[in-house]
Amino acid sequence: MPFKDLGLLPELLSTLKPKAYPAPTPVQSELIPVALTGRDVWVTAPTGSGKTLAYALPVIHQLIKTLSNASTPPGHLARNGFSKNARLIQTLVLVPTRELAIQVSQTFMSLTAQWGSTYKMTVVFGGVSINPQMMGLRGGTDILIATPGRLIDLIEQNALKISNIKTLVLDEADKLLELGFQDELQHILSLIPANRQNLFLSATRPHGIEALAQSLLNSPYEIQIEGPTQQPAVIVQRAIYTDSTQRTQLLKHLIKLQNLKQVLVFVATQHSSEIVAAKLRVAGISAEPFHGQLSQGKRQQVLADFKAHRVKVVLATDLASRGLDIEKLPTVINFDLPRSAVDYTHRIGRTGRAGEPGLAISFVCPDSLQHWALIEKRHAVKLARESIPGFEATTAAIESGPGNGGIKGKRPSKKDKLRQLAASQLPPT
Repeated sequence: MPFKDLGLLPELLSTLKPKAYPAPTPVQSELIPVALTGRDVWVTAPTGSGKTLAYALPVIHQLIKTLSNASTPPGHLARNGFSKNARLIQTLVLVPTRELAIQVSQTFMSLTAQWGSTYKMTVVFGGVSINPQMMGLRGGTDILIATPGRLIDLIEQNALKISNIKTLVLDEADKLLELGFQDELQHILSLIPANRQNLFLSATRPHGIEALAQSLLNSPYEIQIEGPTQQPAVIVQRAIYTDSTQRTQLLKHLIKLQNLKQVLVFVATQHSSEIVAAKLRVAGISAEPFHGQLSQGKRQQVLADFKAHRVKVVLATDLASRGLDIEKLPTVINFDLPRSAVDYTHRIGRTGRAGEPGLAISFVCPDSLQHWALIEKRHAVKLARESIPGFEATTAAIESGPGNGGIKGKRPSKKDKLRQLAASQLPPT
């Protein structure tokens, strides 16, 4: 089905360049017609499936219709407490990270560029000065893309009001919950009209998201696009068995031996990001860390250098597992396995996008064997563990005992540990 059959306005269809958007993806074909009716929609679709464009098009379509029918000039409506020509926020898009906010805003800007200032889109996020964002919101905006924390800051500064929202979009809703935005979400939801359209999008559907969806959505139309069955066709997955102490040397070896040109490497901590990047630079490999403690300017510079191939390797924490869109990224390496098995999908989903081939390598160590087995089970894959000559695992596999060790949400509680300690100190019977 072509875009012209989805019910979109002709002037909006003219913004879709055939080279960039030759035909709708499955999620776009399903979501756009339903969203145009005003119905709530709950979408579960993998990273790279085209979710952003799928909701951006109906949002802009409805904005054009609403403001074209308004009695005041397009894009300018009166509201209490603001200039009579101030714009009302028609659509609020909430995202979990700065990177995703920027990516989403780029999509919206590309779709509205031909109308100039007729329709105003604003993006706000934390980690940078709030003053320029407050200045940018003077006169209001039609579409606001925001991270929850910065949105609440701006509301408290009386820089904007969200009492007229007609459409709420939660993009990567599962990540919003995972990053601990529950309280912020509830506060924001209490400030917007109950009578609104909700578009709820996520790459996965963990148990914790069900309660939020039920409280937020009104008889939603559900769309589920399966991801794991699509990945093997374009992503080659490998598991290399080695000792944890050899991972940095192994990483250098793979980059040089296989002449890897552009590599996104996931590590567990900000400290590891800095340390491993420094060791790679000493070895003559251009590498930069990427984590939440870097300034926004630095993070944007790292991404720009990475995309332009001025930096070969980026060492990222899970902050980067969502919202990054590196065109034709060839390789992802899990230096540390993700704590959550679900995040394995998001990490390797950075490569193998838009039909391009990709390579995803995971370093598996003796102390992470059980966790790796869980990841394989959750994703219905079974990978042969490779051994690279000179980097073979020499230590024995560590038994984690009862429970699931370091697996997120399944670690033994303090009471469990105390019971185990008490049992170990009892005299033999």
